[in-house]
Amino acid sequence: MQLSDFHYDLPEALIAQQPTPQRGQSRLLHLQRGGGIVDRQFREFDRLLQAGDLLVFNDTRVIPARLYGSKQTGGQVEILIERLLASDLAAAHVRASRSPKPGSRIVVGDRTLLMERRDDELFILRSEAGNFAELMQQHGHMPLPPYIQRPDTQADQERYQTVFADRPGAVAAPTAGLHFDDAMLERLAAKGIESARVTLHVGAGTFQPVRVQNLDEHKMHSEWLEVSAATVDAIRRTRERGGRVVAVGTTSVRSLETAAAGGELAPYTGDTRLFIRPGYPFNVVDALLTNFHLPESTLLMLVCAFAGYEPTMAAYRHAVEAEYRFFSYGDAMFLERQA
Repeated sequence: MQLSDFHYDLPEALIAQQPTPQRGQSRLLHLQRGGGIVDRQFREFDRLLQAGDLLVFNDTRVIPARLYGSKQTGGQVEILIERLLASDLAAAHVRASRSPKPGSRIVVGDRTLLMERRDDELFILRSEAGNFAELMQQHGHMPLPPYIQRPDTQADQERYQTVFADRPGAVAAPTAGLHFDDAMLERLAAKGIESARVTLHVGAGTFQPVRVQNLDEHKMHSEWLEVSAATVDAIRRTRERGGRVVAVGTTSVRSLETAAAGGELAPYTGDTRLFIRPGYPFNVVDALLTNFHLPESTLLMLVCAFAGYEPTMAAYRHAVEAEYRFFSYGDAMFLERQA
């Protein structure tokens, strides 16, 4: 398949710029096995699950990774931390009128960052006083996606974060998890639906466009993840009792499928460049809750691989016609894997 196969027309007005007033007030498009489409509300989500099912959440925590500073020459600089390499060392995207060169310095608040070297598109920055965690705590902004065209606010510090976020390291939220509040989690548990955790620190590369028409030539960005032995055991028990493994978000899918790349699910810690597109043989996940994704994105390709290309693209056309809200702060869809 070609990149253009994953294009769809989206009116800009449908790109959600703000979250709903309360978590769980989103709409939910249910794409059934066989291609049926049902319009629901997210508050109905627990009705789509059965006792014995297992929800797998990504417990990564978004860090205030966007920093604003200036070069010694006075030019303005925007920094987006991609990954912390050490307490005082980070790989970052840097936007400036002229890219900083090795040996140059960037001032952020009362701190100075040394640009040590380039690593492809990333800049390796060293904090010359204190660590990056302190710097981001004092001067960082929530890294809202590029399609949210407004400055971040105090409210985003809470709403662009899942209620179960635990392990800091992401520069983008695992957005399917944003719909859950404590009340929904309690209802799910009371119904006998278990949960498990993975960690995948979402990188800014998730927003990078695919630049090749031939998908065989696409190089997937790298992200760090961990699938624990406890989660592997929880999935094994779910299989034994006949329950379904329900991934909350594409990041949970990529985590579990990476951990099963050897043919059998096993604990895994490390980087992944797994590119899931139509034709991929899924090993672990039976159902998926996810948000709507950008046209021609690798995440849309993953969803098409999971639920079928034609049913997924038909569901997206329906969502546009029904004026669902799209992307990070938008509505959700629930998909069952095609047989």
